[in-house]
Amino acid sequence: MEVTLLGTGAPAGLPRPNCPCAACAVALGDDARAATAVLVDGTLLLDLTPGAAFAAARAGHSLGGVRQVLLSHPHDGPPVEVPAGLPQPGRVPDGQESTLPTGHRVRAVAMDAPGTGYAVTGPQGQRLLYLPPGGSPAGLENGTAESYDMVLADVVGRPDALARLRAVGAVGPTTDVVAVHLDHDVPPGAELGRRLAAAGARAVPDGSTLTVGVYEDVPDVPRRTLVLGGARSGKSVEAERRLEAFPDVLYVATGGARDGDSEWASRVSAHRERRPGSWRTAETCDLVPLLAEDGAPLLIDCLSLWLTDAMDSVGAWDDAVWADAGERELRERVRELVEAVRGARRTVVAVSNEVGSGIVPATASGRRYRDELGRLNAAFAGECEQVVLVVAGQAVVLRG
Repeated sequence: MEVTLLGTGAPAGLPRPNCPCAACAVALGDDARAATAVLVDGTLLLDLTPGAAFAAARAGHSLGGVRQVLLSHPHDGPPVEVPAGLPQPGRVPDGQESTLPTGHRVRAVAMDAPGTGYAVTGPQGQRLLYLPPGGSPAGLENGTAESYDMVLADVVGRPDALARLRAVGAVGPTTDVVAVHLDHDVPPGAELGRRLAAAGARAVPDGSTLTVGVYEDVPDVPRRTLVLGGARSGKSVEAERRLEAFPDVLYVATGGARDGDSEWASRVSAHRERRPGSWRTAETCDLVPLLAEDGAPLLIDCLSLWLTDAMDSVGAWDDAVWADAGERELRERVRELVEAVRGARRTVVAVSNEVGSGIVPATASGRRYRDELGRLNAAFAGECEQVVLVVAGQAVVLRG
C-alpha cells in the first residue's frame, strides 16, 4: 500500500497567509507545506484541499482513479471546490467500516476533539492510521489494539495522542510515525526534525510517496539523554517534551519538598502542571535502583539537586570532613550513579545545570560544588547517546 502526501501542513498551510512569525518566514522550499491531504493507492483520498489535483500531478499521480473522498475534520472558510470526476467528499460514521471495490477497508475512529480518524487496511493487510489535526483517538483500552504499520498524525500539536497509541500497542517499535498537519509552532527544518526524532517520528516534504510497511526510516529514540542548561534556559521543558509522546513516564524529582519555602513550592507546582496526567512522580535521590530496573522511561530532574543531596550526605561543605573522607565518598557515589546509567535498559532523560561558564564563586564551598557538578555532568554525558545544551530556549545538540 502506497500513500502520497499531497500536503503535510496545518489546515491554513505553512507558511500561514500574512503571518509575520519567524517560523513562517523560513518555511520555504521543502519546508513550505500545503494543507494535509493523503492519496492512498490512487483510489482513496483523505481530506480534500485546494489544489489537490495539481499537487497530485506534481507528485506524478492522477486523481482520476479516486473512488472515495473522506474528510477528517471541519473545514473553515469557503467550501473547497470538488475537481471534476471526483466523488463528493463525505465521512464514515464513528466505529463503522467502508469497503472499496479495490479491497481497501476504511474504519472510522472516534476522536476526543471534533473530527474523525481513519484506519485503512490495504488489500495485502498493511495497516495505516490517519488522524485529524488536534485529535487523539477516544476510548482506547490497553491491549485491545493491533499495531499499525504507519501512523499519520499531528505529532507536534498532540504528542499525547502518540503516547496513548503506544500505551495500547497501536504504535510499536516498527511503526513508521509521520508528522502531518504541521503548523508554525516549531521552526521548520533541522529543529523540527530533531524534535520529531526524539518522539520516534519524522516529517517528509509535500509530494512524498511512502510505502506502508517499510521501516528503514523509523528514527531510533536515544536510550539515554542528558539535557544541560542554565537557570530558566528551558532545559526542563526540553526534557519533558522529549517524553510527552510516550506513556507511563516516571518523573523523578530530586529537589524534595522544602517545607515552608513558598517560592520553591510554586516552582514545583509549575512543573507538575506542565506534565501529562498519565505521568507518575517519585521524589527521591536514590537513583541507582531506578536505573537498574526495567520499566517506563525515567525523567530525572535534576542531577544538580542530586549532587547537592550527595554532598550534604558526605559532609562536603566542611573542609576537614571533605579532606578526611568526604571527597572519597562523593567520588564513590558518582561512580555508582554513572555505572548505573551505563547499564540502564530503560529510556532515561536527565536534566542538569551547566554552571561552570560564569563568574567564579566567591566561596570555597561554591567552587567545590561547581567543580563537582562539572565532573558529574562530564561523566554522565559520557554514558549518553545524546547530549543537548539549551540556551535561551534553543537546544544545541552536542552529541547524537
